Amino acid sequence: MAKRLENIKADRLEKLEKIKSLGVNPYPARCPRRKNVYQTLKMLGKKVSVAGRVVAWREHGGSTFADLKDETGKIQVFFRRDELGKEKYDFIKLFDIGDFLYVEGKVFKTQAGEITILVSKYLLLAKSLLPLPSTWYGLKDVEERYRKRYLDLIMNPEVKNIFYLRSKVLTTIREFLNKEGFLEVETPILQEMYGGASARPFITHHNALGCDLYLRISDELYLKRLIVGGFEKVYEVSKDFRNEGIDRAHNPEFTQVEFYWAYADYEDLMRLTEKMLVGVLKATLGKTKISFGDKTLDFTPPLPRIHFRDILLKETGIDMDEIDTEEELLSAIRKAGVAVDLKGVFGTGPIFEKIYKEKIRPKLTQPAFLLDYPSSMIALAKRKEDEPDKIASMQLLADGWELVKAYNELNDPLDQRKRWQEMEKLAKKGLEETERLDEDYIEVLEYGMPPTAGWGMGIDRLVAVLTNKPLKEVILFPTLAPKKNDYS
Repeated sequence: MAKRLENIKADRLEKLEKIKSLGVNPYPARCPRRKNVYQTLKMLGKKVSVAGRVVAWREHGGSTFADLKDETGKIQVFFRRDELGKEKYDFIKLFDIGDFLYVEGKVFKTQAGEITILVSKYLLLAKSLLPLPSTWYGLKDVEERYRKRYLDLIMNPEVKNIFYLRSKVLTTIREFLNKEGFLEVETPILQEMYGGASARPFITHHNALGCDLYLRISDELYLKRLIVGGFEKVYEVSKDFRNEGIDRAHNPEFTQVEFYWAYADYEDLMRLTEKMLVGVLKATLGKTKISFGDKTLDFTPPLPRIHFRDILLKETGIDMDEIDTEEELLSAIRKAGVAVDLKGVFGTGPIFEKIYKEKIRPKLTQPAFLLDYPSSMIALAKRKEDEPDKIASMQLLADGWELVKAYNELNDPLDQRKRWQEMEKLAKKGLEETERLDEDYIEVLEYGMPPTAGWGMGIDRLVAVLTNKPLKEVILFPTLAPKKNDYS
């Protein structure tokens, strides 16, 4: 196959040299003004100009038909020797499928009823040196599609629709938050101290400063600095990075929206989430019930609210209200006969997290809010006043996918320090994914932060659910293992 590709490229390089020898620039800097294909298809009987990629080529004696494709559609173009003259007609023999052309001519309808342009003038815009996949091996391998997404977009037009929808999701969310009075901001991607989540970071080095920096795992701590600084509603659409495994719900580089809202609580967040989701669903799909896998997910508000204690007790027989220590939790796991892999997991919070991911999350099919986690699970979340062993937290789950994570923000600097110190003890025991004690952020809280609610949504996951696609299908260039020879 590689040999065949090499021969095709050699043939096209020969044509390229021929084009140049005839005094034609195969890569001009500009394209004349034109209509798009969608517009052109409605201009029967009129003279038009259009540009696009050649995706089909059919010769018939003294005439040649080609299909020209741009972002809006495809149209047939007709090259006729009598119309162009021998010299100009013979020149098109140097064209190939994959080339970009500009054409002018009159729109007519063939006897078969196909809208076509009779070409009176043309211009080569870019000569392609490699054939499109369908002409040599196809593009069926899933990983090859992700690795060469540009070819995937050419050969599989339906893939483009996913990313039109993704763009619409982000636009709708931005418009919604702007209308609700939130200010869009930008915070550092390179951070001296990573924080805002329990995750392994990517580490880089800044030569001029002579120090290591981290790619952010979350925007949280910087956005809350802005709340302390006097902004009351802020959000960011961000790229975040976590040095973790790749699976159906995780990519090391991902997009999320985070916002922070002063003087609000997680009840406000749940109402706002429902309102936002309805807007996104109607803007993109026109409905609140969608298909995902073999299920129908109903996002019609109000969404069910499930308490962590209740579902934990139902699914495992463990009552979190009766547990204060790691030893008590491990004993309850053994007593209940719960099979869970706790290798490398230490502390009540991480153990509860492990049970949640393996025994609870997969059971939550229909969209629902899961509320009031154990306080040891999220070090940045505020305790409930009436139940200090729980935090005022919520997650929006759908068929086991975590779409939103939100909670009342911990604004007590003494409690924050204590809880981070507990996490540092677990890190010394060997817990890998943990938060660090950030003295600078403790100082921020010491200046005072008003009651605040924070919210984060994974855009990749949301789009995967809305389109009923695997996560990698909704990321233009997902992270893949390196491949030394793409054509082997």
